[in-house]
Amino acid sequence: MGRKNRSAEAIIKVSTGLCDKLLKDLEQAKRPVLQATKCTLDNSRYDPKIGYLTSAGKKVKTELNVSSVQKMSRAIFMLEVLLRNLEIGAVNTKRELYYISKGEVKHNKGLKPLDFTEQDESDESIDFICEIMELYREELNVFANDRGGQTYSQQLVVTETLPDGSKAVIDLSKLGSSPFQPKNQPQNLELSAKKKIDFALIVESEGTANTLVANGFTKRNNSILIGAQGVPSNAVRGWVKRIQDQLRIPLYFFGDLDAYTMQNIFRTLKAGSAASLIRNADYSAPEVRFLGVLPSDIEKYDLHDYPVRENDLQEVRALKKARDVLQNDPFFKDKKNRGLAAILEWLLKNKRRCEQQAFFTVNPRDPIMPEKIILEKIKKGNYV
Repeated sequence: MGRKNRSAEAIIKVSTGLCDKLLKDLEQAKRPVLQATKCTLDNSRYDPKIGYLTSAGKKVKTELNVSSVQKMSRAIFMLEVLLRNLEIGAVNTKRELYYISKGEVKHNKGLKPLDFTEQDESDESIDFICEIMELYREELNVFANDRGGQTYSQQLVVTETLPDGSKAVIDLSKLGSSPFQPKNQPQNLELSAKKKIDFALIVESEGTANTLVANGFTKRNNSILIGAQGVPSNAVRGWVKRIQDQLRIPLYFFGDLDAYTMQNIFRTLKAGSAASLIRNADYSAPEVRFLGVLPSDIEKYDLHDYPVRENDLQEVRALKKARDVLQNDPFFKDKKNRGLAAILEWLLKNKRRCEQQAFFTVNPRDPIMPEKIILEKIKKGNYV
């Protein structure tokens, strides 16, 4: 993975120094200021040589005043909870931290002004702390409860070094119909192949991934097949990144032809997101290619597509966002990604969409026809 995680001791030391500085400013009648990385699109930079979105260096300064006092106080309140976890080695999900903070307020009425009404508010405090200290939330022992992508292969072997130094060896071919699922937390995993693995296929729909496996995809092909479950979680992104770096095999994404898939799912997998500028180095796979559905596939395979419905607010919002990203997103503006931008332009012009399951219409009596098409597209280089 990209950078080495900071130790609990180092984080506690930096946090203590930050709080001491705030306290000293207050004692000297100065207004304390917290400075954080600006995790927005206008602070995103894309370098094709790196392959993912990075920070352009802008910072957001929060100075203590009437409008910011609650935000700053909540951040320090949550930081105390997180540092306590680091000291004792405890871990929590964001949901659990919301309830822990509610419990602190319940048992100390003096903390009532800091109470979080909804989890979104406590999540924002955690994110704010991460952006101030440029930390991954996992370094603060905060883990999401989403799971890693379901992964199938007859050739892949995963060796995990456990905290006590012992090793667990997982041969995916021995799991039967059960998938290997990486955890959404740091794992010391080493990947190897029993036979040469030709490619990895990341499928947007977990259901379609499972269908391909059930119909024998990984038995007939020396491959890895992953169900991404829609917008890829950090676990999925980190897992695909690990496959890219350790196995050095071609990566292909198989998903819908629509604006949401292109800019929210595929772009996030390939180059990260503006909201994750401080972690994209470890949670993006720049070498992944968009296998489809491509606009050219509709005519070539006579696929069933349909117009974007004007009363479907999500699809309308996705198209509106597509116009914005073509003008302002450094990823889609870069000439290296001209082919991906062209797909968004096609979607805006035609206002139509086509789902990955449309490949099942090509020959409804042949259950492996989608597999045949996928392999044909890979062989002929029909991807972006």
